[in-house]
Amino acid sequence: MALFEATGLHKRFGDRVVLEAIDLAFESGTLTGIMGPNGAGKTTCFNCLTGMYVPDRGEIRMDGQSIAGRSPDEVTRLGVARSFQAISLFDDDSALDNVTVALPRMRARSFDAWRHRARDSAAHDEAASILERVGLRGREQVRARDLAYGERRALEIGLALATAPRILFLDEPTSGLGASGTARLLDLVSELKRTLTLVIIEHDMRFLFRLADHINVIHWGQVIAQGAPDALRENAWVRRSALGSLEC
Repeated sequence: MALFEATGLHKRFGDRVVLEAIDLAFESGTLTGIMGPNGAGKTTCFNCLTGMYVPDRGEIRMDGQSIAGRSPDEVTRLGVARSFQAISLFDDDSALDNVTVALPRMRARSFDAWRHRARDSAAHDEAASILERVGLRGREQVRARDLAYGERRALEIGLALATAPRILFLDEPTSGLGASGTARLLDLVSELKRTLTLVIIEHDMRFLFRLADHINVIHWGQVIAQGAPDALRENAWVRRSALGSLEC
């Protein structure tokens, strides 16, 4: 049984069908890529899988447990974390404070988390360790708004890691990054792959094809192809998109 799976996933907004009979399965310890053109339904699919949207039909299971229709907080507590295309941080607070308040024991304090964050040295140590893991050692006291764009991307992943996930969904993590930032992110994701199950929406096919064990192609709200990166180079949609010739 896969760690995480969705079957018959359907979502519409008014008259527009965005997802239609989506089936996906993510095996423990693997990195799965999701690719497709703009408007294909990829982010809507992520939003359903992580509790942001309630699917109109279909089933979503985490480790055999149904999670369809549960709130994002409930889904997070079950071990699911994600990043977003648009970075969402507490810009006026330090990188350390951003990660500290995302830790489960701080989140349990709800609104008191901000008041208690400076008093919990163990939480600070844990947050500092996460920042080191995402390449932000030495940047702990820098306000989130003052970090470079690539550092902000890394910090957002740090916030997701703070929730102690078993599966991590990353939505367009290379968006806006230059060559050096993308290279650093590739190293980070390669390291995360050793201990986490990962699912990545990504337009940068060189990035995705180097990392993924399995890729799903979504178009017209459906999974139109799936397989290992080498096999997908021969897929008609990939070839029409000039991606099949990539030397990844």
